[in-house]
Amino acid sequence: MFTHIDYYAGDPILGLMDKFVSDNNPHKVNLGIGIYYDEVGELPVLECVKTAERLIANPITPRPYLPMAGLLGHRVACQNLLFGAGSQVLQEDRVATIATLGGSGALKVGAEFIHQFFPQSKCYVSDPTWSNHIAIFEGCDIEVGSYPYYDNATSRLKFDEMLSFIKQLNKNDVVLLHPCCHNPTGVDLTPEQWDQVLKVMKQQQLIAFMDIAYQGFGEDMAQDAYAIRQAVAIGLPVFVSNSFSKNLSLYGERVGGLSVVCPTSDEAKRVFGQLNYTVRRIYTCPPSHGGHVVDIVMNDEELHQHWVNEVYAMRDRIKAMRLKLKSVLQTKLPERNFDYLTEQKGMFSFTGLTPKQIERLQSEYGVYLVSNSRMCMAGLNVSNVDYVAEAMARVLED
Repeated sequence: MFTHIDYYAGDPILGLMDKFVSDNNPHKVNLGIGIYYDEVGELPVLECVKTAERLIANPITPRPYLPMAGLLGHRVACQNLLFGAGSQVLQEDRVATIATLGGSGALKVGAEFIHQFFPQSKCYVSDPTWSNHIAIFEGCDIEVGSYPYYDNATSRLKFDEMLSFIKQLNKNDVVLLHPCCHNPTGVDLTPEQWDQVLKVMKQQQLIAFMDIAYQGFGEDMAQDAYAIRQAVAIGLPVFVSNSFSKNLSLYGERVGGLSVVCPTSDEAKRVFGQLNYTVRRIYTCPPSHGGHVVDIVMNDEELHQHWVNEVYAMRDRIKAMRLKLKSVLQTKLPERNFDYLTEQKGMFSFTGLTPKQIERLQSEYGVYLVSNSRMCMAGLNVSNVDYVAEAMARVLED
């Protein structure tokens, strides 16, 4: 019956995790999967989350279905974080927000909505981008192309090419953007560059779809949302998918949100209803536990500030590892320029290593990177950064 079904080759990043687990090298280091590990290489449980979970468990209560859009407190938390508490767009009720199954669920619901109501639209993603962006939109029968973004030769942004490309797109085409901590390169636009891109998108009547999975890991909560808030300020309708996997360390709880900024409150109500209907057709409602954690942490003033402090501590540790890796590599290979390591932002860095060099890192040193040269900087710590730098220097020398 099923002989006509193709084999699934597997996800390249999750498959790398399996390879890492089976490696017997006692010095092995996992820099592939996008997970934040602490200074001792463990996945942390944030103190603010522990407090919220104690409150949830005291007393233990029934688990009814949530509304299709999720908990109100969860949705409010997404809006305040992305657009600023008390912002004009929220006061005008022009944002339709639902809780989703992580950032991936938000992208899926948004893509299904776009396919239904803008069936002629094409989606353009950065070159490169997170591979699931392409899979999700293509899975919703949306044609996907790419716009120029990263220059391998300079390790910097192809801004002029990017802007020129966007100027040629058709009305209602979708441009998927990373407001901060670009995955996989770590190369972000400056505020001035964002201003230019968003201005062109409004002129061309394009649909901005902003995927923000690392808010707080670049600069601060407000600066990392600059592109989103600037798009609102100039009157550009925008879709925003956000995730709490990284900045609340709630990977397995699948907690995220989808917000759609509309020109009027009436349009927001219509969009909200259709987002609910889309959710009903796919998974009915989001999970409860993670939603309650977000509700408690984000809407309690003291816990929220505690959370912000914990996120900034994670951010600063990643920055310290970037600086340390750059310092060691610069000492070992003084003829090379490693400035890109500290110029890039967030959890990821594009190292510029070739597939052959990455294979050597795995086979000879047990250091695992994604084959496109993406390194998860959060996998580095004081115990392994010198070893990783030494391994990188050796493969770069040959």
